[in-house]
Amino acid sequence: MYKNRFRKQSVILFDGVCNLCSGWVQFVIKRDSKGIFKFAPLQSELGNSIIKDYNIKMKGKASIVLIEHNIAHIESTAILRIVSQLEGPIKILRLFSLIPKPIRDNTYRFISKNRYRFFGRKESCLIPSKEIQNRFIKMETESRKINE
Repeated sequence: MYKNRFRKQSVILFDGVCNLCSGWVQFVIKRDSKGIFKFAPLQSELGNSIIKDYNIKMKGKASIVLIEHNIAHIESTAILRIVSQLEGPIKILRLFSLIPKPIRDNTYRFISKNRYRFFGRKESCLIPSKEIQNRFIKMETESRKINE
């Protein structure tokens, strides 16, 4: 259903109730003035459909998934690919790609596994403000249905 939709679009799926993940989304939006990335909560029906369509194997409790050029990236690779396209000094984090992937992914998994304990969680998914609603896929889909 969504598999071919993201050939030219980069989509970040995130844990919508995680404070760290919601903060990450806000961070990315501020440094992505070109609007490269669109977003959807993992907990949403859309997020679940994308995970199934791309046959993404969620290792443990992944909190960020990147669909880029119709390819799914998870764990540290997703974060590094996102960072590489952002504006500003944050790009320096690309140097972490020099660290072997198993070490990066183990660090990612540790943070991901403990994210609620370290950063807390919300009762419901992030609700985007009017200024950023167009960056969220679910909002775009609902808008199209309304306008049709």
